[in-house]
Amino acid sequence: MRRTLIRSRTSVVQLEYPPEEGPRPKPQESSDAHWTRFVLISDTHTSTFPVPDGDVLLHTGDLTQMGTLKELETTMEWLYALPHQVKIVIAGNHDYALDHEWYAENWRELPFHRKEPESAEPIREFLKGPRAVRANVVYLQSEGHKFRVREGGQEWTVYGSPHTPTRGGWGFGYKPENGEALVSQFPKTDILLTHGPPRDVFDYTNRSDSAGCPALSRRVMELKPKLHAFGHIHEARGAYIHFWRPDSSPPSAQNEPQAEDVKDTFWTKIKLFKAKKALERFGISTAVPGTVVDEPFEQTVFVNGANWPAGQRAWNNGRRVKIGAVGFQPIVVDLMEA
Repeated sequence: MRRTLIRSRTSVVQLEYPPEEGPRPKPQESSDAHWTRFVLISDTHTSTFPVPDGDVLLHTGDLTQMGTLKELETTMEWLYALPHQVKIVIAGNHDYALDHEWYAENWRELPFHRKEPESAEPIREFLKGPRAVRANVVYLQSEGHKFRVREGGQEWTVYGSPHTPTRGGWGFGYKPENGEALVSQFPKTDILLTHGPPRDVFDYTNRSDSAGCPALSRRVMELKPKLHAFGHIHEARGAYIHFWRPDSSPPSAQNEPQAEDVKDTFWTKIKLFKAKKALERFGISTAVPGTVVDEPFEQTVFVNGANWPAGQRAWNNGRRVKIGAVGFQPIVVDLMEA
């Protein structure tokens, strides 16, 4: 059975919900328990679709498909109109023009033709200008931010990085061997936003490999954020709660249909088996959705929030699933405030 809901004492994750009804309400609040609702989207590639309301919208990159100003305008007009109190956005490898240094050197090689590169100023205006500020948009490019969603509520810290390991011509790319120097700059934070995943966490691709960053995986073990959101690997969309026991191994979790679908079945099944056993050790069933866990350990909610359909779940009864539709909906995460 496909898991649509994951719960622990301090977090609730909704991966799927009836489109006509939307996500279930936030957990009941009391004098000593308040919750913040995060709505996670990623890899929207200039498409628009219904997004449920919440306190905070997190977009983890690939706002566009070809990185053009016109595409960015389409996406930002959509984000401006959404009702969330705070909207935190990072770029991804498709958002070429936002990586100014890379774009200046490579714009002639991009798969579309222009006589000259697009100006950086209107691009910056969409993300950091007066309209963005009025619409509660916060664009992070290797930087942090602090916010509250209610007076007297928890001050959340967030850090966002668009950089992703790459083998070739993409924006914000870095060679895997350079990952350690990059991620070592990530500070202690409640919420970590990266475009790409850590190694072995929702990073299996249709090419039968793990595309996540090993250095990022090690850094997350040090930082232990309450929420680590990313995207990039469309076919690996999913969510997982990791509990940091004293003897905790590196986090490992995959989208089960994707793991079963890749060619390297022996090794992927071994990794999937280990991930299941790790969950079951904490009393979480991998078969029954909605299991509740009461645990004393620090935890990190990992979410690959990619909305662009890919992999085994991209087709339903012979028809391609629409972006943002069931199976690729925005993922809703409720976190208890400290």
